[in-house]
This record gives sequence, structure tokens and C-alpha cells, in this order.
Amino acid sequence: MNFSKWTGLGNDFVLLEPGESLDFSNGFEQRVIQLCDRRFGIGADGVVIVTPMDGDGCLVLPQLQGNASPSKAVANGIDFEMRIFNADGSEAAMCGNATRCVAKYIRSRGLAKDGNTKVFNLHTKSGLVKPALLDDGRVCVDMGLPRNFLGSIKLTADSFDFTAETVSMGNPHAVIFVDDIEKIQLEKWGSILEVDKQFPDRCNIEFAQVVTPTQIRMRVWERGCGITMACGTGSCATLVAAQRTGRVGVEADVVLDGGVLHIKHEEGGPVLMTGPAQEVFMGKIEV
Repeated sequence: MNFSKWTGLGNDFVLLEPGESLDFSNGFEQRVIQLCDRRFGIGADGVVIVTPMDGDGCLVLPQLQGNASPSKAVANGIDFEMRIFNADGSEAAMCGNATRCVAKYIRSRGLAKDGNTKVFNLHTKSGLVKPALLDDGRVCVDMGLPRNFLGSIKLTADSFDFTAETVSMGNPHAVIFVDDIEKIQLEKWGSILEVDKQFPDRCNIEFAQVVTPTQIRMRVWERGCGITMACGTGSCATLVAAQRTGRVGVEADVVLDGGVLHIKHEEGGPVLMTGPAQEVFMGKIEV
């Protein structure tokens, strides 16, 4: 299988090269786990499959084989379908960092019908996202509207009590604001809170410190991955949660372990995420 490795601020992904397929029959989850293994595989936080679509919303190059087909509820005007699989083999509904990588992948591989286009409509399990390539090399993604989740909730981990603001960006997030992010026990607390009984489908956990009204320091425990260096949807959720609690205004830089994302959200509008994406290398692996 020919693949390429991509990263968005250290949140890294394996993308199948055009024309390649991945068998979705029995054992698929284990194949994803093996590909993502950092000692015995390629190493990544997830595997991403990009499938072009024709003008009627039909798949052009099916890249999933076996007894489970790609999603069918796709409308006209969609350019590509994007499916994301976490390092533990589970499927993610959405991933902001992967979306930026996919936009650059589409352009670099010449997959778009119009080679000059810089904006793509991607269908995901959580709905439509629109990445746009910027002249400075970054990608700005229209992440859609933030959605209601559980509101403000109480959580407990290892005898510590927390108040979390929950936000859905197509996937669930619980944002916990702290005074000193250097003192959090991310690995211990994140693993406990991810599977709290209030989250039957598990949850992404963000710890955030508002440094200034335009800068937030955030660290993340991602559902299905563990600690990652960056989370796009988590950064969006963090800004929205900070807005709802009166901590920031319309936009802010979210400083992650892997770098900085700029997030903007005006009331009633979509969340806009801007940041880098980079191809690391190409290769071939037996699956």
C-alpha cells in the first residue's frame, strides 16, 4: 500500500495515496492499529481516507473494501468524502487537523476537478467542512456551527473535582479551565475523564488556561488516541467554551504542545480554524 504521512502541529496522520484501498472487512481495526503503531508500523494518531466524488454525489474511487461501505447520505456539491480512524481503530466523526492536511493533499495530488481551486467541500460523518488554502501556506477551515452538548457539568478524577464546559464540534469535547496548566496531570486525569459515565461514547478532554483575552494555552487528551500535540476541533471547542464563560472575545490564538492555531467565532456564525499542515514523507508498506 502506498501512503503519505502528514502532520498538523504534531497531530499526525497516514493518508492512503490515490487509487489505494484498505479492506474494511474483519480485522480492519487491527490493521489501523498496526499502521499507527510507532514502533511496528508507520506511526500516527490516525488513518485518513479521502475519496473523490462526482457531480451527482457518488464515490469515484472507493477506497474501502469489504462489508462496510462509505456513507451514502451525500448531497450534490460535495467534492470529497473524508473518513478518519483513530489510533485505536475507532472511527472519528471529525478532525480539524486532518482536514487541513487533506486540503493540501488534494491540491498536491491534483485530485480537484479544477486545478486552480483553493476551497474544497468535504463530507464527514459529522457533516460538511470547508478547508481553504491560503496564500501564506496555512489552511483556514470553516468548521461549521458549534453544537449543544451537555452544557456545564461536574467531573471527578482521582479525587479532584472539575467543572467542564461541553461543546460539540461534530465530536464531543469537555473543556476544563485551570489557573496553571503546568500543574495538570493530563495522562492520569484525561484517561479517567474520557470514559466518565456522562460520556457513553467517550469524550475528548481539554485543559485550558486563559493567558490573555486573545491567547489560550491548551493541552488535550483525545478520545481514541490519548495525549496528542494538537487538536483542531478541541481548539475550536475551547474558544467557544471560553466565549460562553466570558473569558475571551471573538478570536484568540490557541497555543498547543505542537504550535498555534488561530480560532475565530462570531455569534451565530461558523467557527473558523487557521493553521499549518505539512507532508512529512511518502512510503510503501505491506498491509
